[in-house]
Amino acid sequence: MSKVLRKRWQSSLESGLSRKERQGCEYEAYVPDPLVGRTFRLDGSVAADVADAERAIATLDATADALANTEALARLLLRAESVASSFIEGLVVGGRRLLRAEAARLAGETDIDVTADEVLGNIDSMTWAVESLSAAEAVTVDGLLHLHERLLARTRLSEHAGQIRSVQNWIGGSSFNPCSAAFVPPPPDHVEQLLADLCAFVNDDSLPAIAQAAIAHAQFETIHPFVDGNGRTGRALIHVVLRRRGVAPRILPPISLVLATWSRSYIGGLTATRYRGRPDSSAAHDGVNSWIGLLAAACRRAVDDAMAFEERVATIQRDWRAAAGTVRRGSATDLLVGALPGAPVVSVSSAANLIGRSFQATNEAVTRLEAAGVVRQVNVGRRNRAFEAPAIIDAFTALERQLASPTGDTRGRGRTDRLGPKGRGGWMVRSAVPGSRSPPAR
Repeated sequence: MSKVLRKRWQSSLESGLSRKERQGCEYEAYVPDPLVGRTFRLDGSVAADVADAERAIATLDATADALANTEALARLLLRAESVASSFIEGLVVGGRRLLRAEAARLAGETDIDVTADEVLGNIDSMTWAVESLSAAEAVTVDGLLHLHERLLARTRLSEHAGQIRSVQNWIGGSSFNPCSAAFVPPPPDHVEQLLADLCAFVNDDSLPAIAQAAIAHAQFETIHPFVDGNGRTGRALIHVVLRRRGVAPRILPPISLVLATWSRSYIGGLTATRYRGRPDSSAAHDGVNSWIGLLAAACRRAVDDAMAFEERVATIQRDWRAAAGTVRRGSATDLLVGALPGAPVVSVSSAANLIGRSFQATNEAVTRLEAAGVVRQVNVGRRNRAFEAPAIIDAFTALERQLASPTGDTRGRGRTDRLGPKGRGGWMVRSAVPGSRSPPAR
């Protein structure tokens, strides 16, 4: 049975905080029920929504063949998902800025955009999650820790990478104590056991994949096992489940782009799963079903716009081929046209590695595409020359705007239900020990 533990917070008198900030308080830490052994019943309408969403994702994965290189679409959508997941945590970086930072890093630059570098870390961790963790024989606590380690490896909080928290954290309220927190996750001595239970649940295939992914994500966010990076790790877990269950073996639908738009509903859906009392209560049943239905709707929305985006990219590629003239099948130019959607900013060297052709052949292809207006030369980092495909970058930006607008309007972001300025994306997550000033945790 889920429970709350009444705890006493006492700040150190030597912390340097004001008297108000040093005040102690009683707070309640929430400990959820384990997932293994619980019975989950889907309402008829929710079960139908889940089936529709799984069918939509499978259709996207199976029919995404308009591109000459489907892998390029997969890379671009994975990048969109990682950017959106970072955006929810307040890490905002435009597509062109991110792509240029990525090209600079590939060129060996070390002094690059700090925010972009952190988002690139999320792309790295998401890539590893869907390619490696989902393919493992079983999802384990060590696997989740490795995913988290990859996420934080290049950040200011790298010392916490891959480490289960040993302190209490909380969401909302003060930076210094949980007295006015909106939610307090389980105390640290409960975390490892809850994570082991979560992994066992993920390794079972009794539920439909989207229902399993929804429940696993909600439980992960409730446990909040890390000092930082919980949201991004938890959203990667959604895709681990979908890939592991065979729903999306190639294409990753950008679900986080939709959740970023629906942030109030997203937070409300997660909160609804944190019932008090028995797991077979009506509150527990209704909360879980409400959240599963919301994630299923986000999946369908993401698929619809991803399919429209794929069609747009295919049109762009046809325009490129027309502009370049006769392109021999299998030539460096042909391969580069197929690969550019997945890597819209490249150097000649990175393009050669991407398409598996010599530097000279690739340089000739880049020169030809530059003359045709397909790519244009830019500088990345301090001294590196690169080439970007502006049509793809513009399409990527339009996709983000479309998914960030409740009406699908690509002319601007429109109104969203995102929470106000208090906290990133509506979340204000804190992790601290008595008397410390630990930074906010995402």
